Amino acid sequence: MRTVLRGALVTLRPSTVGDIPALAAIRTTPEVYARWRGGDDLTAAVAEDLEDPGVRTFSVEHGGRVVGAIQWGAEDDPDYRHANIDIYLDPAVHGLGLGTDAVRALARHLFDDHGYRRLVIDPAADNAAAIRCYRKVGFRPVGIMRQYERGPDGSWHDGLLMDLLAEELE
Repeated sequence: MRTVLRGALVTLRPSTVGDIPALAAIRTTPEVYARWRGGDDLTAAVAEDLEDPGVRTFSVEHGGRVVGAIQWGAEDDPDYRHANIDIYLDPAVHGLGLGTDAVRALARHLFDDHGYRRLVIDPAADNAAAIRCYRKVGFRPVGIMRQYERGPDGSWHDGLLMDLLAEELE
């Protein structure tokens, strides 16, 4: 994967081993760790993400530095074909529109260059900032996935399934 994507504010480029320290540092922030977790060795967790053959990970750059990661995977059965997206950003850049720009740039790439017609994303149901971000791109709520993921404390939490059709991209 050598594709570099450009949004209005961010650049998305394929993540490399050299990005692991920056991405692991972002994952250690309390805001990101609460959603992404990864155990005691976040360097190993990020490295595993980059090695996963079913996931393509881009580093999100802004102002010449790595500020997060955005990744996608796919269901390629022709009867159910769609792609999924996930993202995390350094809390220091939250609220600047970088997440919206990154999600929009990746969505455009998946629609235009890969021919997907539908994308899904699944934030925690209580993650209001992420949900606002995804709505700005055009994602719509599909429904609550009850007790969808286990939290760091071991309790189960709801997720919100959202989707976006190619013609709805804003």
